[in-house]
Amino acid sequence: MHLCTYSSLIHREGVGSGEYRPEIDGDGRSEFNPEECNDTARGKWLFNASLRPLYSERSCAYLEKQVTCKRNGRLDSDYLHWEWQPDDCYLPKFKPGVALKKLRGKRLMFVGDSIQRGQWMSFVCMVQSIIPKDQKSLSHSRSRSHLVFRAKEYNTTIEFYWAPFLVESNTDQYIISDPDKRILHIDSISKHAENWKGVDLLVFNSYIWWMSGLQIKSLWGSFANGEEGYEGLDRVTAYRLALKTWANWIDYAIDPNRTRLFFTTLSPTHFRSEDWGNKNGIKCYNETKPAVKVKRVWGSNRMPDVVSSIVKKMRVSVTFINITQLSEYRVDGHVSVYGESGGKVLTKEQRADPSRYADCIHWCLPGVPDTWNRILYAYL
Repeated sequence: MHLCTYSSLIHREGVGSGEYRPEIDGDGRSEFNPEECNDTARGKWLFNASLRPLYSERSCAYLEKQVTCKRNGRLDSDYLHWEWQPDDCYLPKFKPGVALKKLRGKRLMFVGDSIQRGQWMSFVCMVQSIIPKDQKSLSHSRSRSHLVFRAKEYNTTIEFYWAPFLVESNTDQYIISDPDKRILHIDSISKHAENWKGVDLLVFNSYIWWMSGLQIKSLWGSFANGEEGYEGLDRVTAYRLALKTWANWIDYAIDPNRTRLFFTTLSPTHFRSEDWGNKNGIKCYNETKPAVKVKRVWGSNRMPDVVSSIVKKMRVSVTFINITQLSEYRVDGHVSVYGESGGKVLTKEQRADPSRYADCIHWCLPGVPDTWNRILYAYL
Protein backbone atom coordinates (compact mmCIF):
# COMPACT_ATOMS: atom_id res chain seq x y z
CA MET A 1 0.00 0.00 0.00
CA HIS A 2 1.28 3.46 -0.86
CA LEU A 3 0.60 5.40 2.32
CA CYS A 4 0.30 8.84 0.76
CA THR A 5 1.36 10.70 -2.35
CA TYR A 6 4.63 12.61 -2.25
CA SER A 7 3.14 15.80 -3.66
CA SER A 8 0.13 15.87 -1.33
CA LEU A 9 2.46 15.48 1.63
CA ILE A 10 4.65 18.49 0.91
CA HIS A 11 1.86 20.81 -0.23
CA ARG A 12 0.25 20.89 3.22
CA GLU A 13 1.00 24.14 4.96
CA GLY A 14 1.40 25.51 8.45
CA VAL A 15 2.65 24.37 11.81
CA GLY A 16 0.22 22.20 13.69
CA SER A 17 -1.19 22.93 17.11
CA GLY A 18 -0.99 19.44 18.55
CA GLU A 19 -0.28 18.97 22.24
CA TYR A 20 2.98 17.36 23.28
CA ARG A 21 2.51 13.80 24.52
CA PRO A 22 5.30 12.31 26.62
CA GLU A 23 6.87 9.01 25.71
CA ILE A 24 5.04 6.00 27.12
CA ASP A 25 6.81 3.11 25.42
CA GLY A 26 8.97 2.10 28.36
CA ASP A 27 8.78 -1.56 27.45
CA GLY A 28 10.17 -0.96 23.96
CA ARG A 29 6.82 -0.84 22.19
CA SER A 30 5.37 2.23 20.54
CA GLU A 31 1.95 3.54 19.65
CA PHE A 32 2.97 4.37 16.11
CA ASN A 33 0.53 2.86 13.63
CA PRO A 34 1.37 3.59 9.97
CA GLU A 35 -2.16 2.65 8.94
CA GLU A 36 -3.58 5.47 11.04
CA CYS A 37 -0.61 7.83 11.21
CA ASN A 38 0.51 8.50 7.66
CA ASP A 39 1.19 12.22 8.08
CA THR A 40 4.09 12.75 10.43
CA ALA A 41 4.82 16.08 8.73
CA ARG A 42 1.98 18.03 10.33
CA GLY A 43 3.10 19.22 13.74
CA LYS A 44 5.50 21.61 15.43
CA TRP A 45 9.01 21.89 16.76
CA LEU A 46 9.17 22.03 20.56
CA PHE A 47 12.21 23.32 22.39
CA ASN A 48 13.41 20.85 25.01
CA ALA A 49 16.47 22.03 26.96
CA SER A 50 16.92 18.56 28.47
CA LEU A 51 16.98 16.84 25.08
CA ARG A 52 20.36 15.30 24.29
CA PRO A 53 21.32 13.80 20.94
CA LEU A 54 22.18 10.11 20.97
CA TYR A 55 25.69 10.97 19.82
CA SER A 56 28.14 13.83 19.48
CA GLU A 57 30.93 14.69 17.07
CA ARG A 58 33.35 13.35 19.66
CA SER A 59 31.52 10.08 20.35
CA CYS A 60 30.85 9.12 16.71
CA ALA A 61 33.89 8.58 14.53
CA TYR A 62 31.84 8.11 11.36
CA LEU A 63 30.93 11.75 10.74
CA GLU A 64 32.52 13.56 7.82
CA LYS A 65 33.88 17.06 8.37
CA GLN A 66 31.29 18.50 5.98
CA VAL A 67 28.67 18.13 8.73
CA THR A 68 30.61 18.52 11.99
CA CYS A 69 29.47 22.10 12.60
CA LYS A 70 30.51 22.36 16.26
CA ARG A 71 34.00 21.11 15.54
CA ASN A 72 34.19 23.51 12.61
CA GLY A 73 33.47 26.53 14.78
CA ARG A 74 29.72 26.80 15.40
CA LEU A 75 29.22 28.19 18.90
CA ASP A 76 25.43 28.11 19.46
CA SER A 77 23.77 24.87 20.58
CA ASP A 78 20.01 25.50 20.68
CA TYR A 79 19.60 23.82 17.27
CA LEU A 80 20.33 20.52 19.03
CA HIS A 81 17.37 20.81 21.40
CA TRP A 82 14.35 21.03 19.12
CA GLU A 83 12.03 18.02 19.03
CA TRP A 84 9.43 17.32 16.35
CA GLN A 85 5.94 16.52 17.64
CA PRO A 86 3.33 15.51 15.03
CA ASP A 87 -0.21 16.81 15.53
CA ASP A 88 -2.07 13.53 15.41
CA CYS A 89 0.61 10.89 15.79
CA TYR A 90 2.83 9.44 18.44
CA LEU A 91 6.38 9.38 17.07
CA PRO A 92 8.44 6.95 19.17
CA LYS A 93 11.84 7.83 20.52
CA PHE A 94 14.75 6.29 18.64
CA LYS A 95 16.10 3.42 20.74
CA PRO A 96 19.40 2.07 19.42
CA GLY A 97 18.96 -1.37 20.96
CA VAL A 98 15.46 -1.79 19.56
CA ALA A 99 16.60 -0.56 16.13
CA LEU A 100 19.44 -3.08 16.02
CA LYS A 101 17.16 -5.92 17.11
CA LYS A 102 14.75 -5.04 14.30
CA LEU A 103 17.68 -5.04 11.88
CA ARG A 104 19.25 -8.27 13.14
CA GLY A 105 20.43 -10.36 10.19
CA LYS A 106 19.41 -7.65 7.72
CA ARG A 107 20.93 -5.10 5.37
CA LEU A 108 19.70 -1.50 5.43
CA MET A 109 20.93 0.66 2.55
CA PHE A 110 20.52 4.38 1.88
CA VAL A 111 20.81 5.21 -1.83
CA GLY A 112 21.19 8.68 -3.28
CA ASP A 113 23.22 11.87 -2.91
CA SER A 114 25.09 13.69 -0.14
CA ILE A 115 21.82 14.50 1.65
CA GLN A 116 21.15 10.77 1.81
CA ARG A 117 24.72 10.18 2.98
CA GLY A 118 23.99 12.58 5.82
CA GLN A 119 20.94 10.53 6.80
CA TRP A 120 23.09 7.39 6.67
CA MET A 121 25.74 8.96 8.93
CA SER A 122 22.99 10.01 11.33
CA PHE A 123 21.54 6.49 11.51
CA VAL A 124 24.95 4.89 12.01
CA CYS A 125 25.83 7.35 14.77
CA MET A 126 22.48 6.82 16.50
CA VAL A 127 23.05 3.06 16.86
CA GLN A 128 26.83 2.71 17.15
CA SER A 129 27.15 4.01 20.71
CA ILE A 130 25.84 0.77 22.24
CA ILE A 131 28.08 -1.47 20.13
CA PRO A 132 31.49 -2.46 21.57
CA LYS A 133 34.44 -1.15 19.57
CA ASP A 134 35.56 -4.61 18.46
CA GLN A 135 32.04 -5.42 17.25
CA LYS A 136 31.70 -2.62 14.70
CA SER A 137 33.58 -1.60 11.59
CA LEU A 138 33.38 0.58 8.49
CA SER A 139 34.55 -0.41 5.04
CA HIS A 140 34.24 1.27 1.66
CA SER A 141 34.88 0.82 -2.03
CA ARG A 142 37.93 2.43 -3.64
CA SER A 143 35.94 5.45 -4.82
CA ARG A 144 33.96 5.58 -1.54
CA SER A 145 30.75 5.24 -3.52
CA HIS A 146 29.70 2.31 -1.32
CA LEU A 147 30.10 2.62 2.46
CA VAL A 148 29.31 -0.30 4.76
CA PHE A 149 28.95 -0.08 8.55
CA ARG A 150 28.86 -3.52 10.20
CA ALA A 151 27.39 -4.39 13.57
CA LYS A 152 28.92 -7.85 13.95
CA GLU A 153 26.95 -9.10 16.94
CA TYR A 154 23.70 -8.38 15.12
CA ASN A 155 24.92 -9.58 11.72
CA THR A 156 23.66 -6.25 10.41
CA THR A 157 24.97 -3.80 7.86
CA ILE A 158 23.90 -0.17 7.46
CA GLU A 159 25.09 0.97 4.07
CA PHE A 160 25.25 4.00 1.82
CA TYR A 161 25.41 3.79 -1.95
CA TRP A 162 26.24 6.87 -4.01
CA ALA A 163 23.82 7.33 -6.94
CA PRO A 164 22.79 11.02 -7.03
CA PHE A 165 20.59 10.55 -10.10
CA LEU A 166 19.68 6.90 -9.34
CA VAL A 167 20.39 6.15 -13.02
CA GLU A 168 23.96 5.96 -14.27
CA SER A 169 25.95 9.11 -15.03
CA ASN A 170 29.50 10.25 -15.69
CA THR A 171 29.68 11.66 -12.16
CA ASP A 172 29.04 8.39 -10.34
CA GLN A 173 32.64 7.46 -9.56
CA TYR A 174 34.31 10.85 -9.44
CA ILE A 175 32.24 13.93 -8.83
CA ILE A 176 32.01 16.44 -11.68
CA SER A 177 31.28 19.79 -10.07
CA ASP A 178 30.35 21.58 -13.29
CA PRO A 179 26.68 20.74 -14.05
CA ASP A 180 27.23 21.49 -17.76
CA LYS A 181 29.70 18.61 -17.97
CA ARG A 182 27.43 16.01 -16.36
CA ILE A 183 25.82 13.47 -18.65
CA LEU A 184 23.16 10.98 -17.58
CA HIS A 185 22.65 7.51 -19.00
CA ILE A 186 18.91 8.01 -18.66
CA ASP A 187 17.78 4.46 -19.47
CA SER A 188 20.49 2.52 -17.63
CA ILE A 189 20.61 1.60 -13.96
CA SER A 190 22.08 -1.91 -13.88
CA LYS A 191 25.58 -0.94 -12.65
CA HIS A 192 24.01 0.66 -9.59
CA ALA A 193 21.18 -1.80 -9.14
CA GLU A 194 23.52 -4.79 -8.98
CA ASN A 195 24.53 -3.42 -5.57
CA TRP A 196 20.93 -3.20 -4.38
CA LYS A 197 20.07 -6.87 -4.88
CA GLY A 198 19.58 -8.84 -1.69
CA VAL A 199 19.17 -5.74 0.48
CA ASP A 200 16.33 -6.02 3.02
CA LEU A 201 15.51 -2.32 3.38
CA LEU A 202 16.26 0.23 0.67
CA VAL A 203 15.88 3.97 1.32
CA PHE A 204 16.08 6.02 -1.89
CA ASN A 205 16.40 9.74 -2.51
CA SER A 206 17.14 11.83 -5.60
CA TYR A 207 16.48 15.54 -5.87
CA ILE A 208 19.24 18.09 -5.21
CA TRP A 209 21.43 17.15 -8.16
CA TRP A 210 18.52 17.64 -10.53
CA MET A 211 18.21 21.29 -9.55
CA SER A 212 21.55 22.47 -10.97
CA GLY A 213 20.18 23.62 -14.29
CA LEU A 214 17.10 23.86 -16.47
CA GLN A 215 18.35 21.19 -18.85
CA ILE A 216 19.92 17.78 -18.26
CA LYS A 217 22.29 16.22 -20.80
CA SER A 218 20.90 12.73 -21.40
CA LEU A 219 22.14 9.72 -23.33
CA TRP A 220 20.49 6.50 -24.43
CA GLY A 221 22.58 3.39 -24.84
CA SER A 222 26.03 2.65 -23.46
CA PHE A 223 28.74 5.06 -22.30
CA ALA A 224 31.09 2.63 -24.06
CA ASN A 225 29.97 4.30 -27.28
CA GLY A 226 31.27 7.63 -26.03
CA GLU A 227 29.54 10.69 -24.65
CA GLU A 228 28.56 12.24 -27.96
CA GLY A 229 25.00 12.29 -29.16
CA TYR A 230 23.45 13.37 -25.89
CA GLU A 231 20.21 15.30 -25.87
CA GLY A 232 19.38 18.25 -23.65
CA LEU A 233 16.13 17.50 -21.83
CA ASP A 234 14.28 19.80 -19.48
CA ARG A 235 14.91 18.55 -15.96
CA VAL A 236 11.33 17.46 -15.24
CA THR A 237 11.26 15.29 -18.37
CA ALA A 238 14.69 13.85 -17.58
CA TYR A 239 13.64 13.22 -13.96
CA ARG A 240 10.51 11.40 -15.10
CA LEU A 241 12.45 9.18 -17.52
CA ALA A 242 15.10 8.39 -14.90
CA LEU A 243 12.50 7.48 -12.27
CA LYS A 244 10.69 5.30 -14.79
CA THR A 245 13.95 3.44 -15.36
CA TRP A 246 14.32 3.08 -11.59
CA ALA A 247 10.68 1.97 -11.11
CA ASN A 248 10.87 -0.57 -13.93
CA TRP A 249 13.93 -2.16 -12.35
CA ILE A 250 12.29 -2.24 -8.92
CA ASP A 251 9.13 -3.88 -10.27
CA TYR A 252 11.14 -6.43 -12.22
CA ALA A 253 13.90 -7.31 -9.73
CA ILE A 254 12.55 -6.73 -6.23
CA ASP A 255 10.64 -9.34 -4.26
CA PRO A 256 8.26 -7.34 -2.03
CA ASN A 257 8.13 -10.26 0.39
CA ARG A 258 11.88 -9.92 0.94
CA THR A 259 12.63 -6.21 0.53
CA ARG A 260 10.95 -3.09 1.91
CA LEU A 261 11.27 0.14 -0.07
CA PHE A 262 11.28 3.74 1.16
CA PHE A 263 11.66 7.04 -0.67
CA THR A 264 12.78 10.12 1.27
CA THR A 265 10.98 13.25 0.09
CA LEU A 266 12.93 16.33 -0.93
CA SER A 267 15.18 18.06 1.59
CA PRO A 268 14.48 21.81 1.47
CA THR A 269 17.19 24.38 0.86
CA HIS A 270 17.17 27.84 2.46
CA PHE A 271 18.85 30.45 0.27
CA ARG A 272 16.23 33.23 0.39
CA SER A 273 15.97 34.58 3.92
CA GLU A 274 12.94 36.68 2.93
CA ASP A 275 11.05 33.38 2.57
CA TRP A 276 10.94 33.16 6.38
CA GLY A 277 10.64 36.88 7.08
CA ASN A 278 14.28 37.79 7.63
CA LYS A 279 14.61 40.54 5.05
CA ASN A 280 18.08 41.52 6.22
CA GLY A 281 19.41 37.97 6.39
CA ILE A 282 22.05 36.33 4.22
CA LYS A 283 20.77 32.92 3.16
CA CYS A 284 20.61 30.68 6.28
CA TYR A 285 23.63 32.37 7.86
CA ASN A 286 23.41 33.16 11.56
CA GLU A 287 19.96 31.57 11.99
CA THR A 288 19.70 30.10 15.49
CA LYS A 289 16.08 28.95 15.78
CA PRO A 290 13.40 27.46 13.53
CA ALA A 291 11.32 29.75 11.36
CA VAL A 292 7.74 30.35 12.51
CA LYS A 293 6.44 30.42 8.96
CA VAL A 294 8.02 29.84 5.59
CA LYS A 295 6.52 31.17 2.39
CA ARG A 296 7.24 28.62 -0.28
CA VAL A 297 5.35 28.13 -3.52
CA TRP A 298 5.63 24.36 -3.81
CA GLY A 299 3.12 24.38 -6.65
CA SER A 300 5.86 25.68 -8.96
CA ASN A 301 8.01 22.61 -8.23
CA ARG A 302 6.77 19.72 -10.32
CA MET A 303 9.36 17.20 -9.15
CA PRO A 304 7.27 15.78 -6.26
CA ASP A 305 4.35 15.23 -8.63
CA VAL A 306 6.64 13.23 -10.90
CA VAL A 307 7.65 10.92 -8.04
CA SER A 308 4.04 10.41 -6.93
CA SER A 309 2.74 9.69 -10.42
CA ILE A 310 5.36 6.99 -10.97
CA VAL A 311 5.26 5.38 -7.53
CA LYS A 312 1.48 4.96 -7.51
CA LYS A 313 1.71 2.87 -10.69
CA MET A 314 4.39 0.53 -9.36
CA ARG A 315 3.74 -3.10 -8.53
CA VAL A 316 6.03 -2.95 -5.51
CA SER A 317 4.90 -0.78 -2.62
CA VAL A 318 7.03 2.25 -1.70
CA THR A 319 6.63 4.12 1.59
CA PHE A 320 7.43 7.82 1.63
CA ILE A 321 9.52 9.16 4.50
CA ASN A 322 8.13 12.68 4.54
CA ILE A 323 10.86 15.07 5.68
CA THR A 324 10.02 18.12 3.58
CA GLN A 325 7.53 20.15 5.59
CA LEU A 326 9.07 19.55 9.01
CA SER A 327 12.55 20.38 7.69
CA GLU A 328 11.24 23.51 5.99
CA TYR A 329 11.11 25.33 9.33
CA ARG A 330 14.66 24.37 10.32
CA VAL A 331 16.52 27.29 8.79
CA ASP A 332 18.85 27.01 11.80
CA GLY A 333 19.91 23.45 11.09
CA HIS A 334 22.08 23.88 8.02
CA VAL A 335 25.85 23.71 7.87
CA SER A 336 25.98 27.38 6.82
CA VAL A 337 29.60 28.60 7.16
CA TYR A 338 30.63 25.71 9.42
CA GLY A 339 31.27 23.20 6.68
CA GLU A 340 33.89 22.73 4.03
CA SER A 341 34.86 23.87 0.56
CA GLY A 342 37.10 21.90 -1.74
CA GLY A 343 37.59 19.26 0.94
CA LYS A 344 38.86 21.73 3.53
CA VAL A 345 37.07 23.33 6.48
CA LEU A 346 36.23 26.96 5.74
CA THR A 347 38.81 29.47 6.87
CA LYS A 348 38.00 32.46 9.08
CA GLU A 349 38.06 34.67 6.00
CA GLN A 350 35.67 32.39 4.12
CA ARG A 351 33.28 32.23 7.09
CA ALA A 352 33.17 36.02 6.99
CA ASP A 353 31.70 35.84 3.46
CA PRO A 354 28.41 33.93 3.94
CA SER A 355 26.86 35.24 0.72
CA ARG A 356 29.43 33.15 -1.11
CA TYR A 357 30.23 30.29 1.24
CA ALA A 358 27.13 29.57 3.35
CA ASP A 359 25.96 26.00 2.69
CA CYS A 360 22.18 26.02 3.06
CA ILE A 361 21.71 22.58 1.51
CA HIS A 362 23.44 20.19 3.91
CA TRP A 363 22.60 19.73 7.60
CA CYS A 364 24.69 19.75 10.76
CA LEU A 365 25.07 16.46 12.62
CA PRO A 366 23.83 15.83 15.19
CA GLY A 367 20.78 17.67 13.89
CA VAL A 368 17.69 17.58 11.72
CA PRO A 369 18.46 14.26 9.92
CA ASP A 370 18.19 12.53 13.32
CA THR A 371 14.46 13.34 13.20
CA TRP A 372 14.21 11.87 9.70
CA ASN A 373 15.59 8.65 11.15
CA ARG A 374 13.07 8.71 13.99
CA ILE A 375 10.40 8.54 11.30
CA LEU A 376 12.20 5.73 9.49
CA TYR A 377 12.66 3.93 12.82
CA ALA A 378 8.92 4.17 13.45
CA TYR A 379 8.28 2.26 10.21
CA LEU A 380 10.79 -0.50 10.90
